Amino acid sequence: MPRIILCGELTWSHAECEQMFTGVADVTVMSSPDRADFFRNLKPGGKYAGVVGVYRRNISAVQIGPFDREVVDALAKAGVKWIAHHGAGYDKIDVLRCKEMGITVSNTPGAVDDATATTALYLMISALRQFSKAEQDVRSGLWKSRLSSGNAHDATGRTLAILGLGGIGMRFAQLAHAFPMRIVYHNRRKAEDAPPWCEYYALDRLDEMLSISDVLSVHVPLRKETEGLVDENMIRKLKRGAIIVNTARGKVIDEDAMLRALEDGHLGAVGLDVYADEPSVNPRLLEMPNATLLPHMGASTCDTQKTMELRALGNLLAYLTEGKGSDIVPECQ
Repeated sequence: MPRIILCGELTWSHAECEQMFTGVADVTVMSSPDRADFFRNLKPGGKYAGVVGVYRRNISAVQIGPFDREVVDALAKAGVKWIAHHGAGYDKIDVLRCKEMGITVSNTPGAVDDATATTALYLMISALRQFSKAEQDVRSGLWKSRLSSGNAHDATGRTLAILGLGGIGMRFAQLAHAFPMRIVYHNRRKAEDAPPWCEYYALDRLDEMLSISDVLSVHVPLRKETEGLVDENMIRKLKRGAIIVNTARGKVIDEDAMLRALEDGHLGAVGLDVYADEPSVNPRLLEMPNATLLPHMGASTCDTQKTMELRALGNLLAYLTEGKGSDIVPECQ
């Protein structure tokens, strides 16, 4: 019987997993304390020998690190043909090397849309209204001593710019449109399924979009070409006092440029769920009362996590039973 490894234990779908794979595959939970032990046990005679598929969660990086070239090569040599990643973003997997080595990678697009979009909504409202600073004041016994109504703004009637109108960006647009807000967006190409109230700005009009935006919300995946995409130039094109919200990946934004803009007042506030060097957070951010900060918890609800688990496991099951699965990442297609 083929074997699959769970690199990162399930939280919500133990019973479903057992039901799905009984008689189909031997399910083994990765228990290696480090990368060296993991590699040893992938070899013939090891407890992971015979593995053909991997369910991967980012938490497994604590023991064995990211799925970089070294890990991918070891998995390919062991016989792995499918990596089912638990999550929408897959920047911790060397997907190009996977393709070279004959390994298909799937993710869980759509499963995180609602939870991440509501996180972006909270971050935007908190940044606009100074809610994070206000809560800190209450907990410190300061009441409203550090608040100024001149720095608090309503969302209604303001312009929200979405950088990347994918599943999460679209769901966030729907939520923000209810205030209502004016919704503008930039993609590499126009989103065919976007409603008419989402105004598209192509690359040649990006500066114009930034200049009218009260809020810029970032929803692009982290790739080599998007690292530092929101740079000094883009940030300075935003109107003075604008807000940046980021629930994508920390490295999509030039963090130093963002901090400079916060310190000199060009940015009015930020709402961040992700950071350039997480779990470390730049100490300068921690000192800023106009920064709402969350610990990368955008998709951290029991409902979303179970959906993601089942989606990833389902892709792995489809590969084992049908020879193919869904949600294949673009680089592996």
